[in-house]
Amino acid sequence: MKTPKLSGLGAIGLAVAMVAALMLPASAMAQGNKAAAKLAEAAQKAGMAEAPPVLSATGLSCQMSAARKIGEDKKNKKAYYEVACAPGSMGYVLETNEGATPTAYSCIEANTSPAPGQPPSAPCILPGNANAAALLIPLMKAAGVDCTPTEARVIGQTKSNTYMEVACQSGSGYILLASVPFDGAKPMQVQNCLMYDDADTNIKCKIGDRASRLAVVDKYVTAANNSCAVKDKRFVGLSKDGSAYYEASCNDGKGYIYKADSTGTLKETYDCAKATQILGGCSLTDARQAQTEQAGLYTKLAQKLGSKCDVERYALFPPKSGEEDVELVCKDGSGAIGIFKVGGVGSQLLDCGRAPVAGFKCSLGKDTGFANLTADLKKFKSDTTCDVSASRLVGKTEKGTTYVEVACTDKLKGYMIEYQPTPAVSAIAVTNCSFAGNCKLPGNT
Repeated sequence: MKTPKLSGLGAIGLAVAMVAALMLPASAMAQGNKAAAKLAEAAQKAGMAEAPPVLSATGLSCQMSAARKIGEDKKNKKAYYEVACAPGSMGYVLETNEGATPTAYSCIEANTSPAPGQPPSAPCILPGNANAAALLIPLMKAAGVDCTPTEARVIGQTKSNTYMEVACQSGSGYILLASVPFDGAKPMQVQNCLMYDDADTNIKCKIGDRASRLAVVDKYVTAANNSCAVKDKRFVGLSKDGSAYYEASCNDGKGYIYKADSTGTLKETYDCAKATQILGGCSLTDARQAQTEQAGLYTKLAQKLGSKCDVERYALFPPKSGEEDVELVCKDGSGAIGIFKVGGVGSQLLDCGRAPVAGFKCSLGKDTGFANLTADLKKFKSDTTCDVSASRLVGKTEKGTTYVEVACTDKLKGYMIEYQPTPAVSAIAVTNCSFAGNCKLPGNT
């Protein structure tokens, strides 16, 4: 994982520590609640009067609902304000910079301690900013993650991103990549902390630990109800659609990969023997043994359908309800597509030549299926010298049949073979490309 160069907290801890005249000094607090309340009122009055142009100069999409003046650094000609925005929106601490754009710190940044064991120098205290972490909920949801934050902190900044860490009630944690300055109206990325736990990067999740974040796997094991007594577990990775994958190895030697959507809901469970194409497959389980056992099962299923295929390798297609679709490579080099229905009724085995009629394509082995297409062709053209050298799926007709164009090794014009897809794929007619009118393969036009 590429490591970005992070700056610190924008020096907010140091800058506010230099404030010369706080609106609510400790000496006033010692005078009693009345004096403190009076100064707090004055701070809010000054904030409401002075903060709007400062906020406007930042360019942030904040509709100010409340403000207070934190204090001034007269020596450096700086002033500090806290502003609350419209309900449900992130608040800010603003720092004026004479002759330059003011600096804005989100309340997450302002509430982050400048160093371990030290309190934040200028935390957000306005009622609208009381739970800054909760203000991240709609922003994370818009980024595709459901999380009720329990704690949040800023990690640092690059030129283009503000990095934050958020811990959720579920035990999961995330890294947020937001804008600079942080602006809730702009899109953000949300990345699982587990991506960083084992990565060589200076970005690390420090709220909670890896074991706590991986505890979610136990929930998926329970939901899958596959009798796995967990021996070990790991985060596998993320897919492009935002789904997260986790692996668990079991005490009985089996293993599974669990797919969860962006809300954390279990969507699919894959036996390690069937997970070879999912982000590299299982690594906590002896997948080779599981794959050998699974290949033996597919051999039995194929032979029940009349095939002589002794399965050497296999690859699964995306799952469908009520069936399992698998590409098989046999030890003799031939290939097939197995459509195995639950209960066995309606199951079929398609050779690689006819498989496109049913919406599949062989890609795992080297079998083209041309010999089977040639056999179909010669059922209708017994005198042809054509041996199929190439094929193309043309498409369906209005009556539901499918055309496959074939080219020939003898370099003569090829043919259109018409197939009916159900109840079993079978050829029903052949038309020479000289008459078909829609042939496109080389030599057929």
